[in-house]
Amino acid sequence: MPNTFVLARVLHVLGVVIWIGGVAMVTMVILPAIRRFEQPERRVEVFEAIEGRFARIAKVATVIVGLTGFYMVERMNAWALFGLASHWWLPGMVAVWLLFTLVLFVLEPLFLHRWFHEHGQSEPERTFKLVQIMHWVLLAVSLTVIVGVVAGSHGWFLF
Repeated sequence: MPNTFVLARVLHVLGVVIWIGGVAMVTMVILPAIRRFEQPERRVEVFEAIEGRFARIAKVATVIVGLTGFYMVERMNAWALFGLASHWWLPGMVAVWLLFTLVLFVLEPLFLHRWFHEHGQSEPERTFKLVQIMHWVLLAVSLTVIVGVVAGSHGWFLF
């Protein structure tokens, strides 16, 4: 019988790799390429097609990451670690997860999709620049937490 904790960790890491790796791809490759399109109206169309497909994948990945993360913390009874400065990356992981979950499941369907579509047509340069900046911020925060997770889970604490 497989060790459920190991399976949870494998699924957790796989979910993070797919999710944050996708964010990195969108941020560093797709957005800059789309911003170079000659026709601004094509930018919105292409970005929505790519981002829409990735959003479905990211939703599945974030659900898996959330469920497996909760399972591992519960199984280890590690709730007290969330209050230690040396384990800053634990609440950091939750904060990043909550932020992306909020964007993917609440903000995007409620208004971000409509906002992007409208502003992407009327002010394509400004809109794509803002979207790219926001992606860079989200990616930088995510990668900072990932560095903290890997370092901290292997005994290298900053505090």
